[in-house]
Order: sequence, then C-alpha cells, then structure tokens
Amino acid sequence: MRHPRNAATLVALVVALGLTLTAASGAAAPERLVVRVLVITMFDAETAPWLQHESLPVTMQVPYVSQPLHCSADGLCVATIGEGKSNAVASMTSLLDDPGLDFHSAYFLTAGIAGTSPSTGTLGFAAWARWVVDWDLGHHLEPGSAPGVPHGYLPYADQHTNVFHLNDKLVDEAFDLTKGLALSDSPEAVQDRGHYPGQAARKPFTTVCDTVTGDDYWAGAELSKTAQYVVGVWTDNKGKYCTSQMEDSGTATVLARHGYLDRYLDLRTASDFDQPYPGQDIRDLLSQFPGADPAVRNAYLVGSTVAHHLLGHPR
Repeated sequence: MRHPRNAATLVALVVALGLTLTAASGAAAPERLVVRVLVITMFDAETAPWLQHESLPVTMQVPYVSQPLHCSADGLCVATIGEGKSNAVASMTSLLDDPGLDFHSAYFLTAGIAGTSPSTGTLGFAAWARWVVDWDLGHHLEPGSAPGVPHGYLPYADQHTNVFHLNDKLVDEAFDLTKGLALSDSPEAVQDRGHYPGQAARKPFTTVCDTVTGDDYWAGAELSKTAQYVVGVWTDNKGKYCTSQMEDSGTATVLARHGYLDRYLDLRTASDFDQPYPGQDIRDLLSQFPGADPAVRNAYLVGSTVAHHLLGHPR
C-alpha cells in the first residue's frame, strides 16, 4: 500500500475524515457465513469508510488475520488484510480456507490507495486494473553496470505470479458503473498538483489502467518509466501502468489458486505521485501524502457503487 507509514499521520487522517474504526454492534456470525462481495482493504484508514457508511453488524475473527471480518446481513464483507505481499497472501489464504466462510458465489474487490505517475493519473483519481503486474520478480540492475539492458530490468522466469489478466467483461462493467461519478478532491491535492507540469488543471476521474505491485517501495521518474517497461514486458505492451501498490499480485495469486480470479476487481485511488516534483526532496515525497483524503473517500465511493451493484445482481 502506498500510504502514510507514520501512526500519528494515520490517526490524523482518520480524524480528518470524521471516521470511526469501531465495528457497529459485534453481532455473532452465523455457523457458516455466505460471502457475496468481499471488499479487501489493507489498513485501518481504508477500512474506516466502509465501517462508517455501511451496516456491517456481523463480525468474525478469522485465524491468522489480524483484523476481524465485518459483514452485512446480505453478504457484503470487508477484510483488512495488512500491508505488503506476504500479509496479503497469508490473510487471503486464511480467509478463503476458513470453514466458516462460503465464497462459492463471491466477488472480490480490492479498494485501496496507491501511488500514481503524473503522466497517467492524478491525485484522488480512481483506476480499475485489467493487469496486475509484479515489480519484484526480476533482476533490477544498475543501468551503468548493464549497458544495453533497457531500464536495467531483466525478467525472471515466469512463476505464474508475474502478471494477472483480470476479467475484461467485469472490469468494463465496473468502469461503466462508475465513470460518471463526481469524485472528491481537496485543497492539499490541488496545491500539490500545481507543482507538476501538466497537472495544475486536472481533477480526479475514473478510468481503466494497470497496477504494479512491489514490496520494494520505489520512487522517482526513472523508476516510474521502469514500471511502465515492466508492465509492457509482461503484457506484450497491452498494459498501461498508472498505479503502484504493495499487495495486489499477492491477492491475485491466492484468488487464482482458489479458482476465483475471474471474479476479482482491483480498484486503486491515488494518494501520492510516484516521483518528486521539480526541486522537491524525495524524502519529502515519501513522507507526504497530499491526496490521501480524497483517495480514501473515492476508494469507498467508487468501490461501494460496484459492490452494491454486484449484491443486487447475483450471477
């Protein structure tokens, strides 16, 4: 997850959003809970709008998942799986293998924040991914020591987790449902955009473009170009990199091995740019998330629109 690492920053964000991290009633879960839509968040500030705006009175503690599962009576559930691919894999495996949960007809929806390239996205924008690409599986070389190797990247042998192509029909449906939504913005996001060439007049929007997962929290203009190159390598140049995050190839791996990949939607909203603006110290970039407020709000707005549509149109 590209998000504030600092606990005080997270608390301030939650307070600023007027959200609560406490479940509504703590009602006991039934013996076997039928999940129809599983919303996947990574940390508390992403989960908070769902707890605030949805009725999720059923709570269930799943072994080896740090946060309880929160569910509604009609099968909408929200799981907080933790940050990074290892936590994503461990939590998703525990959820899908839990005998008290029935996922046979479920849809899965990641709704989290991310970084974005200023050439493809903007702060607060929302992106549905067709392709989920792993940044880490490969050799990342110092370009000076590897002349002739584009961006210093040599692909590693296909491990069947390097890239996932999501269900185009489902992605198109999600985009059609949400492309007209009026997304949130903030003064902080507007101010930060103004530092980037071509960004000053931009506003949050919803689109379809692709996401890169990396436990290596990279940043910088050249590494942003590398991300697009890596996406091109694994998608035969069909994919367009626009968001960076730390979990989704892990989530997709578990869903694929359980036979659910074609029922997975990956939504990311931008809290920060993946490179500093001219003159900005990169350490400031990595400690400031000027789009966090609208990104969290828009992840809920866009994600909940699709989640409720799927609940109302079982298939």
